Amino acid sequence: SVPLLQAERKRNSLNLLELSEAELEEQFVRGDGPGGQATNKTNNCVVLKHIPSGIVVKCHQTRSVEKNRKLAREILQEKVDLFYKGEDSDVFKEKKAAEKQKQEKKRRAKENLERKKLFKEMQQLDKE
Repeated sequence: SVPLLQAERKRNSLNLLELSEAELEEQFVRGDGPGGQATNKTNNCVVLKHIPSGIVVKCHQTRSVEKNRKLAREILQEKVDLFYKGEDSDVFKEKKAAEKQKQEKKRRAKENLERKKLFKEMQQLDKE
């Protein structure tokens, strides 16, 4: 899983820094992890390095080299944007918003659980 990879529709709305091919260094290596022979005999894992910032991305999400190249560039673009813009980055803002939403959902679930618990206790008292 890729933590910073955004949904396709959201990525188009983000104002990310553009990467030039001259700034990138690309390698194809054997991937690791599960997959057996399909993984061990093919060089379809893409390692992409942004030379000015030194950020390295390794992408082995699919068996297709072309798809991995595209995904690696998207991930690298988000990481470079985050590196240079910091808290002003759209990627950072999206991540914070998602984190806030998750906390709110957790809080609501906890409140509902407390209500259910209280309701059961009231039912027990009514029966007695």
